Amino acid sequence: MNRLPDSAQEMPLVSHLTELRTRLLRIVGAVLLLFAGLFYFSQEIYALVAAPLRAYLPIGATMIATGVASPFLTPFKLTMMVAVFLSMPIILHQVWGFIAPGLYQHEKLIAVPLLISSILLFYGGMAFAYFVVFPIMFGFFASVTPEGVAMMTDIGEYLDFVLTLFFAFGVAFEIPVATFLLIWVGIVDVASLRKSRPYVVVGCFAVGMLLTPPDVLSQTLLAVPMWLLFETGVFFGGLVKKRDTEQREVIEPESEVQPNAPPYP
Repeated sequence: MNRLPDSAQEMPLVSHLTELRTRLLRIVGAVLLLFAGLFYFSQEIYALVAAPLRAYLPIGATMIATGVASPFLTPFKLTMMVAVFLSMPIILHQVWGFIAPGLYQHEKLIAVPLLISSILLFYGGMAFAYFVVFPIMFGFFASVTPEGVAMMTDIGEYLDFVLTLFFAFGVAFEIPVATFLLIWVGIVDVASLRKSRPYVVVGCFAVGMLLTPPDVLSQTLLAVPMWLLFETGVFFGGLVKKRDTEQREVIEPESEVQPNAPPYP
């Protein structure tokens, strides 16, 4: 058997690496372009993100900056993260362009809605954290502040705190997509997931305990949506699995051979 030259054997790998590098450069370029456009508004962006906490600060209290460079570096860091979050559709599009050639047609039909829903769910999780969780949580923190203690939060610590929650809720809202994929691929079935529902509920509260501040309120605000999103993924995963089964039954011809049937006359 003739052996292909080494250059011909390495060419597919080299081409994949070249395409990967190109798409990574596009992602970095998109993030930097968005960052360049948003940097002028970095102070306004930070003021918008800090609004849920500032609304519950006592009269006369303000946020503080304990680091020398914090007034500049903190809005800079936030603007960079906002650029990454806003470029998420571009990032996922580049990822999709890299893996799409290796997928079958029926896999592509499922993958495109999953990508779109992943983006919307991630943004939905961040919006839920900002508009629902932050006001409740910061209002609770302000109400339990001991008398004689001034509630004045460092801007750097606040940014790390809210970015963690944004990421936690964004990832948590991806649970329907993950559950759907597990069912669709066949790793688990709907019946098994429904039987494991009590363990899932406990796991949601455990994740909420790890990803949120040490208070029951914020843990519950993360755990309950995670459980509801899990149920949503199980529901839609069951519908698609049932439809695929029905389509296979229609397409695949059933064998009607009867071994003990008498011969024709």
